[in-house]
Amino acid sequence: MNKYLVTVEFEWNEEAMQIIPEHREYINSLIDQQVIEHYAVSMEIQTVWITINGKSKAEVKKILSKSPFNKFWKFNIHELIIWDGQNYRLPVVQLN
Repeated sequence: MNKYLVTVEFEWNEEAMQIIPEHREYINSLIDQQVIEHYAVSMEIQTVWITINGKSKAEVKKILSKSPFNKFWKFNIHELIIWDGQNYRLPVVQLN
């Protein structure tokens, strides 16, 4: 399984606002299935960043295309070779 970073640009409008619950349900199910690892949204620049696991870019595109938000999205998919951070490390040992 490969890891990808998806950068999504979207256009916010009344129609988009109406489908938020359905979209969040879909995204939450992908997070619960460990398909999506991280999902971050900036309303300021109308951009979404998603780290997602998949076999190929085509599979990632197919997964994200099933979102109700798909018609508002313009996305780029990039395969990652390294994705590291605090959450992927062992906890720091605290001596009592």
